[in-house]
Amino acid sequence: MRPRAVPVVLSALLLAAGCTSSAAGGDEDGEAAAVATSAPDQRLTLVADAEPVASAVSASRALFDEAGVVVVAPDGDRAATLLGASAAVGLGVPLLLDPEGEGSDDAVAEELDRLGARTVLAVGADSAPGEAEVVAVPASAEAVSAATGLDLADAEPVPADGDAAAVAALDPDAPAALRPEDAEPAEGQADGELPSVTRAEPLDSTVVLASGTAESLAGVATARAAGASVSVTGGQTDPRASADAVDAVSGAETVVALGTGFGAEDGLDWKVETAATGTQLPGGGQTLFPQHFMVALYGHPGTGSLGVLGEQDADAAVQRARDTAAPYEALVPDATVVPAFEIIATVASEFPTEENDYSYEAPIEQLRPWVETAGAAGLYVVLDLQPGRTDFVTQAERYRELLELPYVGLALDPEWRLTPNQVHLTQIGSVGVEEVNRVVTWLADLTRENRLPQKLLVLHQFRVDMIPGREQVDLSRDEVAVMVHADGQGGQGAKQDTWRVLHGIGPEGLAWGWKNFYDEDLPMLTPEETIAQVSPRPQLISYQ
Repeated sequence: MRPRAVPVVLSALLLAAGCTSSAAGGDEDGEAAAVATSAPDQRLTLVADAEPVASAVSASRALFDEAGVVVVAPDGDRAATLLGASAAVGLGVPLLLDPEGEGSDDAVAEELDRLGARTVLAVGADSAPGEAEVVAVPASAEAVSAATGLDLADAEPVPADGDAAAVAALDPDAPAALRPEDAEPAEGQADGELPSVTRAEPLDSTVVLASGTAESLAGVATARAAGASVSVTGGQTDPRASADAVDAVSGAETVVALGTGFGAEDGLDWKVETAATGTQLPGGGQTLFPQHFMVALYGHPGTGSLGVLGEQDADAAVQRARDTAAPYEALVPDATVVPAFEIIATVASEFPTEENDYSYEAPIEQLRPWVETAGAAGLYVVLDLQPGRTDFVTQAERYRELLELPYVGLALDPEWRLTPNQVHLTQIGSVGVEEVNRVVTWLADLTRENRLPQKLLVLHQFRVDMIPGREQVDLSRDEVAVMVHADGQGGQGAKQDTWRVLHGIGPEGLAWGWKNFYDEDLPMLTPEETIAQVSPRPQLISYQ
């Protein structure tokens, strides 16, 4: 073992104390190397070490109980690491990294000892930490094949940003010889041969979410060697954000989150459990923005007087929403365009209503056919509240069973939120930020309790005093995406002025919406004009 001066620090690895193991191969005469994989007995295991050497060790600890043969490559040697990954996946054994320079190799030696490694395949090096026998090979596919007996297939060179995806795609039954672009194979031959290795049963009920960052690369190889599937998230650490990650996690018994960024992801445990439902939003994934761009028809079922949504029946409205959204697909190529309904669920009344709250609350039986027709057609739905003299949480609670559907969000219309002595069309209503934040909490709790995809909460606004204290809106709940929707009407100059003023308030992190009025705007913007002139670009365009 080569002495090093500076120790490698492992993060607190969040491994379960006990594991279920499945071993194959191995006898007392050492004719075959024993290998035993291990599925963590906790639902979620976090491997978030910042250093590649430590991350590789933690991934090995998470997924293997025993490995008589282990592959080791020099940390920082990309060619050796990629080819070492090919060998590790083909053999079904962990890939560890030997620290460069003055880094301590104690942690690697300890892991080799824990695994019971008798032989190390050192790719791109002539030695390895620990006391095991070393078979040294240059970073050459021919040399690795000679030492291992693997028939490594040819592969396209791996681009600079493609390492994790290439390793995740390795087939244990037919591994390819990975090599970087513009890299020539190293010269030389293997100085020996490995003992035979009998692969353990694959961990086919374990999924590894890998950020794809450099420190996680060896862990990706170890996961594939163990037979776990790997979903590379491209740096995204919220498992709800990727349709592929949601699909992967939904079929898994245990999940390993691999990458430094996962350690900083608040609520990773409940986000994994939400992703595990497999339920996806229209357009894919379980988070709304920036990957989605919504185009909505606004109104109330059965009447055209409150907006274009009610000018036709539900099926025809679905088609109209699709037709309205279609031009944006070419204009917003970096997001999935999702047609939507914004349904006025409670309608402001000029006169006292049955409960004297000056708000007509549409029965769920009236709204459900529209909501379910939209959902079945792949549309998102927003329920709009005009509460009169009652409060937003009270009205939202009336529609809980609709809001428990995964594709239904909520909108608050402060223009129609009255104090006890106000009436509609005489005063413009408003809502304080405290009430808004009560809605945020209520909707976020509902979403988490039911393991639902992220919900949209729209705040309609065209005057600053409609939401006093808006800069204090609670954006801490990742279950909800809060949006300010500028729904003023009239000349485009005035609308743009309102847009700029509302953007100047805060807080940072809001989503934004814009409304186009068919009759009241002078003139109404075309889709092309909307995208070109409304800046920053909104995430929702609605039509009334």
